[in-house]
Amino acid sequence: MLQINGKTKTCGLIGCPVEHTLSPLIHNTLSEHMGLNMVYVPFHVERENVEAALRGAHALSVGGLNVTVPHKSAVIPYLKEIDPLAEKIGAVNTLVPVEGGYKGYNTDMTGLQRAMESEGIAIAGKEAILLGAGGASRAVAFMLTAKGAEKVYMLNRSQDKAQMVAGEVNKAMGCEKVIAMSLEGYKELTGKKYLCIQGTSVGLYPDCRRAVIEDEAFYELVEVAVDLIYKPAETRFMSLCKAAGAKAYNGLKMLLYQGIIAYELWNDVQVSDELAEKIYEMMKEETKIEG
Repeated sequence: MLQINGKTKTCGLIGCPVEHTLSPLIHNTLSEHMGLNMVYVPFHVERENVEAALRGAHALSVGGLNVTVPHKSAVIPYLKEIDPLAEKIGAVNTLVPVEGGYKGYNTDMTGLQRAMESEGIAIAGKEAILLGAGGASRAVAFMLTAKGAEKVYMLNRSQDKAQMVAGEVNKAMGCEKVIAMSLEGYKELTGKKYLCIQGTSVGLYPDCRRAVIEDEAFYELVEVAVDLIYKPAETRFMSLCKAAGAKAYNGLKMLLYQGIIAYELWNDVQVSDELAEKIYEMMKEETKIEG
């Protein structure tokens, strides 16, 4: 049991809303098992108060912050430093104290990479299908190209939006690996199996009965899939992938590992695979949907 005293490091989460976050479960369990004197709490911060929140956190010697929606880009102008990949992505979710303020990182994408590695999912040399062109998919496109994906086919309802995002990623990464397509564009992809990342909010609880693509023919293209959604534990997208013989995973391990990487940055420690697995099991229990 953590004993809060004058030496306790305080870390936390800023966002709006933050009421349903699993981050305190991750970080406080890590501190309990690793014997570190750190406590983690959520802070509800409205859009107009982001700058004041960061200044206040620094003044109060807050030892690290996570950032969630809608502030992942809004915090950037108020940082002292930013990690190069996070700067290219244009979003941060982890702030580490530096002289005069905070340095921003994007552990969402390193978390997704680590989650995929834990499941034996390769990125380098693979061709990938990425569903969606919103903020999450944009970040995934950066990560996939940075980690050596051969091609990333970005499918989106608005092909214009996909073209804009693909252009930004290709320019920033100095490549032409991201290819924008409409949602129907998969009909042009044949003859091989793809890594597929589902980056839209379609299928998120409580609207669990939909997938962004319903055509069973699409799922015949999928070798292994990751849905960034973790509630429900098995989305319709995942069910369709499995029915076509593909392996499919949800986004819960991404959430776990983005938190673990943040914790490691704040405390200069290494979290064991055994402890990560223990917390993952706790998170699965916490996200079970009743009824």
